[in-house]
Amino acid sequence: MAALARWCVAHRLATVLLWLLTLGGAAAAAAVAGPAYSDDYEVPGTESGRAAALLTEAFGSGGGEGDTVVWHREAAGGVLAAPVEHRLTAMLERLAALPGVASVTSPYATAPPDQGSRTPLPAPGTLSADGRTGYAQVAFDRPAGELTPDQVRAYVATARAAAGDGVRVEFGGTAVAAANEVPSSHTAELVGVGVAAVVLYLAFGSLGASVLPIATALVGVGTAYAGIGLLGHLMPVADFAPMLGVLIGLGVGIDYALFIVTRHRAGLRRGLPVGEAVREAVATTGRAVVFAGATVCLALLGMLVLRLGFLNGVALAAALTVVLTVAASVTLLPALLSYLGVRALSRRERARLAAHGPRPEPATGFAARWAGFVERRPKLLGALAAVVMLVLALPAAALHLGTSDQGSSPAGSTARSAYDLLAAGFGPGVNGPLTLAAEVDGADDRVALSRLPLILGATDGVASVGPVAHGGGGRAVLTVVPDSAPQSRATSELVQRLRTEVLPAAQEGTSLRVHVGGVTAGYDDFAQVIIGKLPLFTAVVVALGCLLLLLAFRSVGIPLKAALMNIAAVAAAFGVVVAVFQWGWGSGLLGLGRGGPIEPFLPVIMVSVLFGLSMDYQVFLVSRMYEEWLETGDNRRAVRVGLAETSRVINSAAVIMIAVFLAFVLTGDRVIAMFGVGLAAAVALDAFVLRTLLVPALMHLLGRANWWLPRWLDRLLPRISIETPAARDGGHAKIPWQRASDDEQLVP
Repeated sequence: MAALARWCVAHRLATVLLWLLTLGGAAAAAAVAGPAYSDDYEVPGTESGRAAALLTEAFGSGGGEGDTVVWHREAAGGVLAAPVEHRLTAMLERLAALPGVASVTSPYATAPPDQGSRTPLPAPGTLSADGRTGYAQVAFDRPAGELTPDQVRAYVATARAAAGDGVRVEFGGTAVAAANEVPSSHTAELVGVGVAAVVLYLAFGSLGASVLPIATALVGVGTAYAGIGLLGHLMPVADFAPMLGVLIGLGVGIDYALFIVTRHRAGLRRGLPVGEAVREAVATTGRAVVFAGATVCLALLGMLVLRLGFLNGVALAAALTVVLTVAASVTLLPALLSYLGVRALSRRERARLAAHGPRPEPATGFAARWAGFVERRPKLLGALAAVVMLVLALPAAALHLGTSDQGSSPAGSTARSAYDLLAAGFGPGVNGPLTLAAEVDGADDRVALSRLPLILGATDGVASVGPVAHGGGGRAVLTVVPDSAPQSRATSELVQRLRTEVLPAAQEGTSLRVHVGGVTAGYDDFAQVIIGKLPLFTAVVVALGCLLLLLAFRSVGIPLKAALMNIAAVAAAFGVVVAVFQWGWGSGLLGLGRGGPIEPFLPVIMVSVLFGLSMDYQVFLVSRMYEEWLETGDNRRAVRVGLAETSRVINSAAVIMIAVFLAFVLTGDRVIAMFGVGLAAAVALDAFVLRTLLVPALMHLLGRANWWLPRWLDRLLPRISIETPAARDGGHAKIPWQRASDDEQLVP
């Protein structure tokens, strides 16, 4: 690491230019290639996947997706008043003729159109019983995300033109929501970076030192963002992966650079020349940054064990972002620091250094007093921290994975308005009907299938059943509308009841096989797959993290405590996410709509990210304790000094990361907001409860057992180190573990 820093300083112009060329080249290539993200989260081999395949075999793929246009009128005659009906019929005909639109249904059509005509198709049952609400299904000839902005604007303007005379027109589906309701600006990133700049300036007192961590992170994240766009052409990458990468990259990138700049400034205050201070910062803290980044990448790449296609792309995209931010921190940042020179110190610090020369900097102030307080009251403070984490984790026991429908959209949005109008006019289930697809072979199957609508109509939880539609290849489809909302537990229970009780009884004695699909069924199947694989995934991530810490600190206790702390942070973060997004506590104030289920893929991604980020603070805190332990062999002193000297920078880094993560709530995207709130909560608890309270309290209680490693294991393990070479080679020899005395006075 020292040689790398020396080269970057000696060739600082070349280093900066290489990074700028890499950023520019990647951005240009991504712009030429264009986006190629996927929104297909289907898991192969599930029953809902089989139902979707049968539907495609029976009626073809249709090429694209569909949205819903909903209209409502309270006045006499409702939407059946002759002038209103005429206006709406004309609007639907104009919609059908728009570029990008494959077909449009209409409750007003009375006969099928001629072959090849693009007039609206008849759609019985799309007019409410009171005549006040109607809707049309608009099918596109391509996925909604591939529609051009002009096509979406034309679609919206054409439908909106029918409003007036008491008629409301609203839109449900993905096309309008993606184009009009998710802000296209980079407000979230700007707010997060702005708060980070303020915190850095307050911490450093130097404008130059405050700007460099942000500039370094932006270059690394920008390069990664373009790289993720190119990765989407090589493998499926989820459409939320770029934003997730930016969220993680800005958080860890600014923090990693902050740690290195802090160590560099300490070297300058000790009187080191600029080049030597840079070299020492990279050789010490830079080593910890690389190690911490490696733990984050390993945690993220743990998603590969799930063998879920779109999660593989998410894992590689996020890991790429972390790799590039780490690389920028240990190469670009040293070059920029050498340009900045002693201006990395504030004017007051430079004046003090010039007047009095370098002086030792013992930890003082609140950090030192807090470290001493924890040393004196480890049992009380440790118990208090454990209670806090337990209480916050309790809501996680009620975690409900499933689809979050547009009923959870912010109040006042057109998607939410359309959802509420449909629910009021037709019942909540119309917003997410179940699709039953069947394989029919022989007369017995046809008889059983003909009876199925009556059986389903008499089933608890079913509001209505559509007629059986026969397609090619002996395939048939019918639609079941639940009497509950798509995201309701009652709908999930209906899916389970149909699969385990109703359909097996209806199929008995025949070869008929009916598969339940639809949005709710698909998300339920996805959730079950995730839940089934989550224990293995968590075990792999924990084991990899423990192995790295075992190699780095050559201790059994440190990795085990880290695993427990990480699990506590993850559980508490999920508790916060459940309270905010599932129970709806405060979600309305955040502009995120009402409560609903948690997206099924969220636990996997959050476990990966949270384990990696938790390891960061563990590494930075314990590496300083370990360095002091190697020098003195005094556990009490090692814990006290390590906490006093690192708590301020860890807390500053945590404030920055929390601000960056919470800023992503401003995107208005529910999934990204879940990540932002969950990660912010985890970092806050990790930094302010676990690493500065519970971890040091436990380390005081365990005494020298913290650093115990069996001799046979010590001989087997390869030697890697994140402490300085001087501490490793000339520090205190490894002291065999001995039981501490009753008064916990640990004397080597």
